[in-house]
Amino acid sequence: MNQLTTTAARLGCSDCGLHAICLPEGVDEGGLARLDRLTRQRSTYQRGDVVFRQGEPFEALYVVRSGAVRVAIGDADGGQQVVGFRLPGEILGIDALLEDTHRTDAQALERTTVCEVPFARLEDLFQQLPGLQRKMMRELGREVASAQQHVLALGRQQALERVALFLCGLLERYDRLSRPTDCLRLPMGRSDIACYLGLAVETVSRALGRMEEHGVLSASGRHLRIHRRDLLEALCVSDGGSERKRN
Repeated sequence: MNQLTTTAARLGCSDCGLHAICLPEGVDEGGLARLDRLTRQRSTYQRGDVVFRQGEPFEALYVVRSGAVRVAIGDADGGQQVVGFRLPGEILGIDALLEDTHRTDAQALERTTVCEVPFARLEDLFQQLPGLQRKMMRELGREVASAQQHVLALGRQQALERVALFLCGLLERYDRLSRPTDCLRLPMGRSDIACYLGLAVETVSRALGRMEEHGVLSASGRHLRIHRRDLLEALCVSDGGSERKRN
């Protein structure tokens, strides 16, 4: 791991702004204290640092507290396929539950803080806090839904639809974080988006350009201003006949 910093002054779960997202409803102070004792550390990674690597033994789950993480699978030729992005409140490492080995690489896209939760001790906590286990099951379901959304995007023939599906999914996740969605900065670059969607970088840029032409959004580097979210959502269903001919 390329971890640079372990936070010295630990903020408890009750002090975290993601409390309502990470934890089940109704957890009392005793439950929060037990969870705080369970959490091994809260570590900060700089852009490019690796949280865990493909093939490493599975020891803990990670909850993103701030920042963003890219999840990718490496191939025998040294290339990588981006399979997801994790935002605050989302869990890293679930894929390792299958064989007790990480099947992906997780790399910080920007300055990122994660909470590390040893899995062996988490099983004990599930018995003490049944609501936490239900919360984990919902997160597993969210992971499956995200994978299905990815497959749906890859199945679309038109690049415009793929990019629109990606942006709408991202906005829904920001809604969950109660973050503004009319003006946002993407934590990932266009090359990562292109790899995730199975497109060329130039194709992603052209798709964003078409959205600008139709007044859907304005794009400047990683900064997006969403003018018409309804039009963006409509692109997920159909890219419009004229756009289909132009692609």
